[in-house]
Amino acid sequence: MTLWAVHTLNGISFGVLLFLLAAGLSLIYGLMKILNLTHGSYYLLGAYVGLTVIRMTGSFVLAVVVATLAVALIGALMERFFLRRFHLQELPQTLLTFGFLFIFADLALWIWGGNPQTLPKPAAFEHSVRVGDIVYPSYRLFLIAVGLLVGAALWWFQEGTRIGAMLRAGVDDEEIARGLGINVSLLFTLVFSLGAFLAALGGVLGGPIIGVYPGADFEVLLLAFVVVIVGGLGSLKGALVGGLLVGLLDNFGKAFFPEFALFAMYVPMAVILVLRPTGIFGRG
Repeated sequence: MTLWAVHTLNGISFGVLLFLLAAGLSLIYGLMKILNLTHGSYYLLGAYVGLTVIRMTGSFVLAVVVATLAVALIGALMERFFLRRFHLQELPQTLLTFGFLFIFADLALWIWGGNPQTLPKPAAFEHSVRVGDIVYPSYRLFLIAVGLLVGAALWWFQEGTRIGAMLRAGVDDEEIARGLGINVSLLFTLVFSLGAFLAALGGVLGGPIIGVYPGADFEVLLLAFVVVIVGGLGSLKGALVGGLLVGLLDNFGKAFFPEFALFAMYVPMAVILVLRPTGIFGRG
């Protein structure tokens, strides 16, 4: 029973990390219809910038703030000066973000080198705690709590604020939203920045667990796409449910069937796509 509880908590902690990645990807697609292949780069840059700040200051909190804001700014500049030139042109936008993926990967390799690195955990969460009959790393519990809080904040932002109402209007009908006086262009930039912010947050928070290394951008991008395909593109609820489902399948698959780990994750995705091509919470 203890073993199952540990693997369940590991799967949930990895799942909320995937949610942070997939939520931004899903928001960007839901409003702007952009399959942002640079999303994995935002994770990578967030982790590397966070690592640099921690080494310079020793502050994990400052690393989170600096890394997320820096990557959000990069996302805003990228949307404003590059992607906006190809509005609603899906193929040019996809190719452009794919090109930026390689550019950021090479820049990261040039600046930070090719050795795998791990971000240090915050001092307050370096030790394990007892949860019932099990002893479990406190940092993973912290990660679960942060992921759920971010999920609640995003739900409130989308459902309970004026900007969220404008966002939903832009998703439903961009032309009508513009006709009502909504500055959809500014909304695009804000949402793209938010998506980059969430990916960078995932990079800093995930760094102490899975580390940062060349190629991590491709790996997390693939997992994020699996999550949004399972949960449904454009749905925050789908990103959360899909993230938890993929996280649990990945962890239990690697723990009990390591030779079939990818099979355990991708076959359920294929089944979901056969039964519901738009994903669990996607719109038909």
